[in-house]
Amino acid sequence: MTRTDPLDVPRPDARLHFGVFFQGVNHWTIWSDPASGSQIDPANFRRVAQTAERGLFDAFFLGEGLRLREVDGQIHDLDVAGRPDAITQLAALAAVTDRIGLVSTSNTTFNEPADLARRLSGLDLLSEGRAGWNVVTTDNAWTGANFRRGGYLDHADRYRRAEEFLTVARAIWDSWADGAISGSVGAPAWAAPGAVRQVHHQGPQFDVDLAPTLPRSAQGHPVIFQAGDSGEGRDFAARNADVIFSAHGSDFDDALAFADDLRRRLRAVGRPDDDLRILPGTEIIIGATEEEALEKKRWIRLQQVTPATALGIAGLLWGIDLSGRDADGPLPKEDPVVAENDGSFGARRIADPRQVVAEWREKADANRWSLRETVIALGPQRGHVGTPAGLADKFAHFVRHGAVDGFNVTPYLIPDGLDDIVNLLVPALQERGVYRTDYTGTTLREHLDLREPLTHRRTADRRQAG
Repeated sequence: MTRTDPLDVPRPDARLHFGVFFQGVNHWTIWSDPASGSQIDPANFRRVAQTAERGLFDAFFLGEGLRLREVDGQIHDLDVAGRPDAITQLAALAAVTDRIGLVSTSNTTFNEPADLARRLSGLDLLSEGRAGWNVVTTDNAWTGANFRRGGYLDHADRYRRAEEFLTVARAIWDSWADGAISGSVGAPAWAAPGAVRQVHHQGPQFDVDLAPTLPRSAQGHPVIFQAGDSGEGRDFAARNADVIFSAHGSDFDDALAFADDLRRRLRAVGRPDDDLRILPGTEIIIGATEEEALEKKRWIRLQQVTPATALGIAGLLWGIDLSGRDADGPLPKEDPVVAENDGSFGARRIADPRQVVAEWREKADANRWSLRETVIALGPQRGHVGTPAGLADKFAHFVRHGAVDGFNVTPYLIPDGLDDIVNLLVPALQERGVYRTDYTGTTLREHLDLREPLTHRRTADRRQAG
């Protein structure tokens, strides 16, 4: 439902939250520009994180890639590449930042909860309560081939494993009571008797029996992020997450429909409908004028979708090798080959590409597009383009009408891709009263205006009921 009445503003005091997503492996980060930096140079991680902190961003996110993307068994060398272990890198960034949250994308399919929960707890303590965990699953056997277990988990099984994983992790984080450690050298013992509980868990996926080694941080638990868009993913987020990423952030009506759906799911599991922050991933392109911004967008898309990249993407759709073709010429005349999913490119081939190819041909003919122009025009439409003032007005409308709580920004250039946002857009947002002018807390949970962890609320509820 479109909300256009200027007097009908459901959240007049809402403020926008920003995160930055350092992707690592992808073709959206422009590697060919002279200003482009390495995806593995520690100085670039530091530059991006410190720029985001100067812009009062909530969090810095790192993606996880356990295997590089491939096409027909060959490394896809058109990507930029560089994904060090997220927790290791974020621990280094904790030493050179003061306030910004540090979020690790860590996989529940190929990790174990006793180990990962401890490492995340260590990051949370080291950063004094700034850690977050982007809970992800992996659906393909080609990644699993790197692990002893191997194999393939069905979609629903991945979420069942993830939920049990998170249950165990939270039990580990909650095993130390508040005030467990003595605050005085005159105390009779280092810790109060029974202050550290043993964790016993036996379930379909995990058997855990341990005495956790670390107390809780200032924020209680690492903040839980989730990015699934399926029905199972949204339900998982409603039951478990503090923040959800989405692909529903470019069009207002689409974003609002996604947000309203999540609020229904939250109410269905007994949570307040403002209990989950919604941060769609987005790209932000800024120009001094609308015309300049649109021209900049065109240049960026041509840098992101090079001729070779366009042929690689189209080759997955057609199911044939298109290397050597003219990306600036017409679409291939061949019919697509319907191939069984083999995990190429780190993504599924389309089950029946014939309908998609027919649509591409119809639109390419009508608009006289080349193959490369078609890939750009009909591929994922990501992001927001405009002037600082225009984008600030647009984002204020989004957040005040409940379509989003903010955005997780994917810079198209590393390490300088946030400069325009921090220097130009943030001041325009602050002028409109929809963006903080300073950090008012020290933890990630405080930055996001989140309530205490879910398990702490449930314990409090039980105490009150008793």
